Amino acid sequence: MTKEYLYDLVTGKIKGPWAILLRGCLFILSLLYGAGVTFLSGFYRIKPTRLGAKVISVGNITLGGTGKTTLVEYLSLELNVSGNKVAVLSRGYKSDPGRIGVLGMGDEPAMLQKKLPLVNVIVDKDRIRAAKLAIRNYASNILILDDGFQQWRIFKDLEIVTIDARNPFGNNRMLPAGFLREPLSALKRADVFVLTQSCSGRQLDALEERLRQINSRALIVESKHEPLGLSWLDQAGDLLDLEFLKDKPVAIFSGIGNPEGFRNCVCSLGARVVKSFEFADHHDYTILDIQHMIKEVGESGLETIITTQKDAVKVRELGVKETGILVLEIELKITKNETEFNRRLLKLYSF
Repeated sequence: MTKEYLYDLVTGKIKGPWAILLRGCLFILSLLYGAGVTFLSGFYRIKPTRLGAKVISVGNITLGGTGKTTLVEYLSLELNVSGNKVAVLSRGYKSDPGRIGVLGMGDEPAMLQKKLPLVNVIVDKDRIRAAKLAIRNYASNILILDDGFQQWRIFKDLEIVTIDARNPFGNNRMLPAGFLREPLSALKRADVFVLTQSCSGRQLDALEERLRQINSRALIVESKHEPLGLSWLDQAGDLLDLEFLKDKPVAIFSGIGNPEGFRNCVCSLGARVVKSFEFADHHDYTILDIQHMIKEVGESGLETIITTQKDAVKVRELGVKETGILVLEIELKITKNETEFNRRLLKLYSF
């Protein structure tokens, strides 16, 4: 069963009696999975490991992209400016220690390391081992767990959960019948909810009320991904102004957890997305992938191709030259409760 088929199945896109039967089987499996996760999380949190430094966890409760990496970047910059020695601990999805460069580190950690040269990004599936290395080798006093909500063995000083405001919990079912990694009751552990891809307004009232019902003590922060400008994939230099895209027909490609969010972002800048190539999250690009897209885009009469920062890391590693590919540079901007959020950070590292 492929990922695409499973996704279409659990979201109800596949119809018919066999689909109903399969969804029933997945639901039973999800009950067993949920019971197992609840037991393990409770067991490991009885006596979590204290790492000898302040620990901030950034995670989510669902599969897919919710803006964790952009928030990790925001936190790293804020904390590093304050004079702390920050280390980001990442599992490094699809990382391979036997390979050099981004192909060995993983796309998201490599992107963070490039953008945060003063922050140590350590890739290791064993976060406790990575933490000890950060403290021993780099004297790190603040550790950021990237995708750390399910790291039940580790004591956290601040537990931040990112939630995609447009599709917060999928179909509200656990894996494999849905997209929840843990039951919604696990959100009681959160200290802060960061709503990503949000626009302030009444449409968030229902979501925020639901979160308060689950966890009344947690701070709820609203944020959005704000475009900064455009850079050429194969050139270093100043950013192009976003006005470059106004009324321009473009092609886009991405291999991220939330391709729709990327598309909407490009459209919000005034561009007309004529062609869109969507790959699986963390897709390992090949030269043939890039050549195929460039050929198809050229045959469509388009001149501009845009991709994400995360995808650009892997494409650059291929050594592709003179492609005319643009990279959309973005940053996280907090639009609600920024002062209170920063106050909690200040309280954390003022020790």
